[in-house]
Amino acid sequence: MTDLRIRAAGPDDLDGVLAFWKTAAEGTSISDDRDGVERLVARDPDALILAERDGELVGTVIAGFDGWRCHLYRLAVRPDQRRQGIASALLAAAEERFVRLGGRRGDAMVLVRNERGQRAWRAAGYAPEERWRRWVKHLTP
Repeated sequence: MTDLRIRAAGPDDLDGVLAFWKTAAEGTSISDDRDGVERLVARDPDALILAERDGELVGTVIAGFDGWRCHLYRLAVRPDQRRQGIASALLAAAEERFVRLGGRRGDAMVLVRNERGQRAWRAAGYAPEERWRRWVKHLTP
């Protein structure tokens, strides 16, 4: 996947990311607005990770770390680019970030009705933790 570029989002990317999520992400969130994403990038400039191919946005993941826990949000891949390793590349970048920061376990909230998302998380090595309705994976440095 040499033509795939993985990088952190900057302020100039935010409108494009919000538009991307409307077509590539399953559902929307209360924080899917310019102010919310600006706060994220201002607080943690490396948290919003983008995948680009030929200069176009094809995937995103938010890799948030609060100093104790690692949280994954908004893993999304453009529908016509799915099943090409983009989500795997994004998750690898997120997990590398977590390990660098000292994180030991990543978790992701996945909508119960999002069967495609559940399959993707399982394929990435995450397992459902029914007690909390999240998917978790222990990370090793």
